Amino acid sequence: MARMTLEDWIVGKGVESGIGAIFNTMALCGMEIAVALRAAAVAGDTGALESVNVQGETQKKLDVVSNEIFLKRGAESGVLAAMVSEELDDISLVEAPHPNARYALVFDPLDGSSNLDVNGAVGSIFSVLDLGKSTGITQKDVLQAGHRQVAAGYVLYGPSTTLVLTTGKSVAMFSLDEASADFVLSADNIQIPSATNEYAINASRVNQWYEPTRHYIEDCLAGEAGQGGKRYNMRWCAAMVADMHRILCRGGIFLYPEDNETKSKGGRLRLLYEANPMSLLVEAAGGVASMGTGRILDVQPSSLHQRVGVIMGSRDEVVRACAFY
Repeated sequence: MARMTLEDWIVGKGVESGIGAIFNTMALCGMEIAVALRAAAVAGDTGALESVNVQGETQKKLDVVSNEIFLKRGAESGVLAAMVSEELDDISLVEAPHPNARYALVFDPLDGSSNLDVNGAVGSIFSVLDLGKSTGITQKDVLQAGHRQVAAGYVLYGPSTTLVLTTGKSVAMFSLDEASADFVLSADNIQIPSATNEYAINASRVNQWYEPTRHYIEDCLAGEAGQGGKRYNMRWCAAMVADMHRILCRGGIFLYPEDNETKSKGGRLRLLYEANPMSLLVEAAGGVASMGTGRILDVQPSSLHQRVGVIMGSRDEVVRACAFY
């Protein structure tokens, strides 16, 4: 494959200029957060703060730093009118937005931050919504069903810094060349294998699972004697970005379903900036994204931090898992 940078890809694919500007902004955020992560590790500054976010979760310093990077670079992009973050209670309006700034950026600035203390994989997840206007924006304008997303993606901070993007038509993957500060295309038109023998689930929650979840996992554990007719391996990274990246690359199924402990909230993962962007990526790559009882991208959100149950990944396996519900 000839070397193709993110900018080359944007031009070659004919990506709309505003979306292209957002992709470049996300690349810049990814580079800056990657630097902040390395610096914090050297300084031993990966611990928690005394503050909590709107979710009631104790914040790490790097959660706050990453959030500030997204807000700063997003406001400078010239194409964003509003932003929604896991770390903020309410919508953040861009001050004096450009008249043509009609997009909203919805994001989790640092997914999996509990992994920071052990140098585990973390990432950033984002979704782009078309507001159709630059002023007079309220929460109602960003409470859009996932199928209305115009773009989505994530950055994975691992052995290499990887940017994964979609406009809903296909999925492309870029790796950061630190020498040139370019994101270089490493895979295009990614397709998730339809069959798999790997599942990702937090098995420590087994006592909270609903019966359909329990029965599906028991069937996987039955190996060749189960309905799947094969042995399964379990993988769990404690960061949605890391687990979903593996699934995009080689197949698998990711489950974080609603259970007895999370039913009052509707689930564990946030719809707007975790489930929706990952669902757009998965479907664009030929996979399926469901709550077990319906398509995630069809859910009409009622609040910024709404939660849902999640089952997504390889088409055949997700269909098989959902048949238990």
